[in-house]
Amino acid sequence: MRPDWDSYFMKIAYAVSERSTCDRAFVGCVLVRDKRILTTGFNGSPAGQEHCDEIGHLMVEGHCVRTIHAETNAIIQAALHGVSTKNSICYVTHLPCIQCTKALINAGITKIVYSVSYRADENALNFLKNADIELTQNSYTPA
Repeated sequence: MRPDWDSYFMKIAYAVSERSTCDRAFVGCVLVRDKRILTTGFNGSPAGQEHCDEIGHLMVEGHCVRTIHAETNAIIQAALHGVSTKNSICYVTHLPCIQCTKALINAGITKIVYSVSYRADENALNFLKNADIELTQNSYTPA
């Protein structure tokens, strides 16, 4: 059976997550406009830096700070290649953290589709509501 668009792009986000180099969470993100992929991102270290799966985590206050989150990496890829993210949809395997939420708002994202509700942050949810960004949980999980 042919998948709906949200499930299709969520499946791609999970495929992107397989490139993640921080095993605390394998997260993938796909930014899409008009049913076309703009950029992708996964969680991992800055370019040229050692990764968690090579030298371990760099933990500060319970968070691995060695890793750039998937959503931020997708936005960075858009900036690096001159791709506008205005009025696009973010498909991401995990509910964005507050920092990624703020970045997605400023990147002009209009909708976020996620699968796993990971550490839901009430402030992030309020920011999304105040920014009038649609938030949808998709039940797709990889087989």
